[in-house]
Amino acid sequence: MTDFKNAKQSLTSYSVKELNESIGLLLSRGFAPKFILKATVSKSQLKKGHLWLTLTDGKASVDAVAWSSTVKSLKFLPKEDDGVVIVGKLNFWESQARLSVQVFDIRPSISTVLKKFEIVKSKLFKEGLIDDSLRKKLPKYPHSIGILTSVPSSALADMLRTSKERWPLTKLQIIPIPVQGNKENELKSILSKLKINKLKLDALIIARGGGSREDLMLFDSEIIAREIATFPIPIITGIGHEDDLTVSDLVSDHRSATPTAAIVDLLPSREIEKNNFLQNKKILKDYWKLFFQNTKKYLITKKSFFESQAPRLLIKNKRTRINYMYEMLNALSPEKLLKRGFVLITDDAGNSIYSVKNVKEKDKLIVQFCDGKIIVDVDRVNYDKV
Repeated sequence: MTDFKNAKQSLTSYSVKELNESIGLLLSRGFAPKFILKATVSKSQLKKGHLWLTLTDGKASVDAVAWSSTVKSLKFLPKEDDGVVIVGKLNFWESQARLSVQVFDIRPSISTVLKKFEIVKSKLFKEGLIDDSLRKKLPKYPHSIGILTSVPSSALADMLRTSKERWPLTKLQIIPIPVQGNKENELKSILSKLKINKLKLDALIIARGGGSREDLMLFDSEIIAREIATFPIPIITGIGHEDDLTVSDLVSDHRSATPTAAIVDLLPSREIEKNNFLQNKKILKDYWKLFFQNTKKYLITKKSFFESQAPRLLIKNKRTRINYMYEMLNALSPEKLLKRGFVLITDDAGNSIYSVKNVKEKDKLIVQFCDGKIIVDVDRVNYDKV
């Protein structure tokens, strides 16, 4: 009894309300107005527009709440076992002496992002939707392409500038889309409408500028990945930075490192095409020049051949040849020889006598001169001594 009386005199006395007010005042003075909290969600419940959470690090836990006005602006709504990074402050309800964290913003932790990426990737891989053989070939000279990105944005400005510099002949259809947050249903709806292809697009680019890997979580969505994988025309993704890889990249027909790189990968370069054209023009010019030269030579050869085969020339050549042969025959004719003093001797049967061996005594021979013939009888045959 004495101890209680002494304590009552030396210790500060509070009512419950006063105690809670003092605790609240102490917390408000001794704690930062806002702070960052890394935790895992052990419980998540959306009730009357407010998001109620229980956060833990495995050793301790604390309650948290995002009021409905905040929930409307949140780009990520966590589920149980999601790792999160929260911007918040302490709330202390004095009437109940209850402490909680008031959430101003909430983002997935990198572990949550990578976990979702691996889960969706594994599922789609098993179903065969992640397969290089399914990738459609990009058009070489696209007439019209769709660009799905946030509007306005620096990524879009860079893409438009690059497109104009690179290949201004392609028509660009700008289609605004959400690029982060819990907007997968909205993005799915846009992609579903584009599948009909009323815009007559040759290809589609899905682009988002740089940011943290957590900001790209929308493109790890299974729903979005399935839409991309079954799209009827080629889809090129240019999401985040070169090192960022999302599930959408894996199922697209072509993955570019950045939004600007997507334009470069899809559109031809007019400078390169111009140089190719000039080179092909020169090759074609050289080809036709050589072709006509060879054709001219061929025609000249043909002309010479046909000229040489002209009937008048053939007749002339034939006549010349006949005259030559006639002269040769005339020069070798017996009449020429007879005029030179030679004679032709035959027997009475008309057989030529070439040797005395064919003549006998008393044979009758006919001696032909150039101007007549005589008939002689063989009186004697003399043989030359060898």
